[in-house]
Amino acid sequence: MNLIWLYALGSVFIVSLVSLIGVFLFGFRIEKVKQILIYFVSFAAGALLGDVFIHLLPELVKEHGLTIQISIYILLGILISFIVEKIIHWTHCHHNINNNNCDHALLEQHTHSKKQSNKPLSLMTLFGDSIHNFIDGIIIATSFLVSIPAGIATTIAVIFHEIPQEISDFGVLIHDGFTKTKALLFNFLTALTAVIGVIVTLIIGPKIEGIIIFLTSFAVGSFIYIAASDFIPELHKETDLKVSALQLITFVLGITAMFGLLLLE
Repeated sequence: MNLIWLYALGSVFIVSLVSLIGVFLFGFRIEKVKQILIYFVSFAAGALLGDVFIHLLPELVKEHGLTIQISIYILLGILISFIVEKIIHWTHCHHNINNNNCDHALLEQHTHSKKQSNKPLSLMTLFGDSIHNFIDGIIIATSFLVSIPAGIATTIAVIFHEIPQEISDFGVLIHDGFTKTKALLFNFLTALTAVIGVIVTLIIGPKIEGIIIFLTSFAVGSFIYIAASDFIPELHKETDLKVSALQLITFVLGITAMFGLLLLE
């Protein structure tokens, strides 16, 4: 159990460091960032689905069989992910930003933004991100309770799906009048809620009967939702043949990375 604590806390701390990725935006134009970002999205989509179907779901079926209870928990994970994304989406796009791709719109607008504060937008963005990161912490800890390789695979998948999210959050805070340093600091503080998620899960997980089945199924539903309803539709917006081919390659690389982690077992 001590090894699981070490792995889980170390992993979630690495994930939290992703929140500082905004520092790399200092010297780049927003258009360049957008061009690179789409490949992180495609890799993340492959990694999330790969983690589900190569690690988490096979472990569930191996230990408990594919029961109606697990199916309901997976559907609950999809439902809760939908609700959380609605909260985050609302915080990003609520203030008269009418664009189907609000994250990119905010990234573009922050370069033209006047330094005026809009506290409700900032606070709700940070609140939504805190919920999102807390759930990530739960998912990471649960995966390590299933097995060390599953935990490592999940950590990698979470890292790559956090990169687009953290970049967009950084753009929101800059647009809302934060300095770059302050935006990085607050992004990092909200990322640390993932640590709370890990600690809570590792404390209650071994004590409550059936909780690991629920949380693992929840993680499966959450990852399927993020990949299938968030990332993949974003990839379909690009119709350029060369870019689409590179998306496919990075998507497959994400899945392949999850296969490669089977060697750790």
